[in-house]
Amino acid sequence: MADPTAALIFDRDTGAEGQMQRLLAIMACLRDPDKGCPWDIEQTYATIAPYTIEEAYEVADAVEREAWGELEGELGDLLLQTVYFAQMGAEDGRFDFASIARAIADKMVSRHPHVFGPESRDKSAAQQTRDWEVQKAAERKAKGEHRTLDGVAMGLPALSRALKLQNRAARVGFDWDDVSAVLAKVQEEAAEFAEAEGNADAMEDEMGDLLFVLTNLARHKGIDPEAALRRTNAKFTRRFNAIEDALKAEGRTPTEATLDEMDALWTRIKQAEKP
Repeated sequence: MADPTAALIFDRDTGAEGQMQRLLAIMACLRDPDKGCPWDIEQTYATIAPYTIEEAYEVADAVEREAWGELEGELGDLLLQTVYFAQMGAEDGRFDFASIARAIADKMVSRHPHVFGPESRDKSAAQQTRDWEVQKAAERKAKGEHRTLDGVAMGLPALSRALKLQNRAARVGFDWDDVSAVLAKVQEEAAEFAEAEGNADAMEDEMGDLLFVLTNLARHKGIDPEAALRRTNAKFTRRFNAIEDALKAEGRTPTEATLDEMDALWTRIKQAEKP
């Protein structure tokens, strides 16, 4: 008699529900202690978490580059992370894929009473965001998180976490009234960083303060600092690659060029990018 699990694993022609069941079956086989993959069997929540973060960034990168041909695969990689955690949770008796999906479905219904409940849809996106924050605050309180900054994930990238911390504090009134005060604070922190020269620990501390207040400046201007830095990273990569290409055309590498030569190329490339 044919193995129904094997038939499911190799069935590429089913719809969304069937493919989800297929993926869950594949993960269960990979984690099987007797017949599975040794690497997959050894993984834990802690070892998989970094891959989850990496895959989320690869999704964001594909979107930012408008690499739509890559996005499907990156979303699949990200989905696999949830399936991985679901399998480990099922093995431990903590949760499974069904309970994960149920929890997020319940949350979406609860947080959208203007769609799934009696509330009117006749309100702005800004008002809906405020309502969302009120609901999330109530959920945090129900989980025993009573402080303003409770629940801001430690694993977030530092700039993103700084932004979330500042938004939380601002909602209870701990914020500057206008951007001029933030700009003054940027200058103050930059001066304190300069004063810390020669003291490695103090310099790190002051650099953190400077980055934190720069994040606050971005927030006051409605800019996502993480997105802004990713944009600059992409710009730097693009321009430096152009420098390498220009030097290669001359039969040279960056190590064979002077800083002045590369700086001149940078300026030329930057000017060429201007509309």
